[in-house]
Amino acid sequence: MKKVLITGANKGIGLETARQLAQQGCHVYLGSRDFRKGEEAVAQLHQEGLTAVELVPIDISDPDSVAAAHAELDSRVQVLDVLINNAGISGGFPQPVFSMDMPKIREVFETNFFGTINVTQTFFNMLKKSEAPRIVNITSGLASLSLHNDPGWRYYKSKTAAYGPSKTALNAYTIALAYELRETPFRINAVDPGFTATDFNDYRGTNDIPTAAAFVVKYALLDEKGPSGGYFSYDNNPETGVSPW
Repeated sequence: MKKVLITGANKGIGLETARQLAQQGCHVYLGSRDFRKGEEAVAQLHQEGLTAVELVPIDISDPDSVAAAHAELDSRVQVLDVLINNAGISGGFPQPVFSMDMPKIREVFETNFFGTINVTQTFFNMLKKSEAPRIVNITSGLASLSLHNDPGWRYYKSKTAAYGPSKTALNAYTIALAYELRETPFRINAVDPGFTATDFNDYRGTNDIPTAAAFVVKYALLDEKGPSGGYFSYDNNPETGVSPW
């Protein structure tokens, strides 16, 4: 049974990803910054008969919380097969480049970039014990520099001072991470589940949550021949997933 940790999994795409992985026989550790909401999410899945789901309180922007989550998970299980870095914040929209407050920009990067790196480094010792470790860094189509320079792209006008750049940085880290582990069984990719209708975007997204989660699950459960160091987006190419950087 594969053991999976998903950060930010108490709602939206994260929760549905937990559901689908549990349905496929994985043991899911559901990460949630809010303890009560995490408990409610776990209870919901248990009511659906998905009992191989446990809560792990974790706020990825707080190093002490990440360390505590690692200690707690390490006391339950020695090996982690899949890490899905799903937790993230938008910083609110719109994000004009000259008037967005610097503290807010730093907050977005602290969670989406630095927080994700810290989680990855902290849980690496558990992942490397797996025979087939996988890391999925949840990114965005707004991270693509190539598409942002294409006036024909449907989201061309969706420029952001913090959110998109924080995910672009995460993409760059994904490349470096995959290269560092290129001669190991690790498969590490940046995955954009697409513009999905969730509270993250006030339900303006055009895709549904189950479809978005299924796209994430695909890369979480890659076999040994699967890609590593790639950028895959449901919106940009739902069939092959390949997205321009």
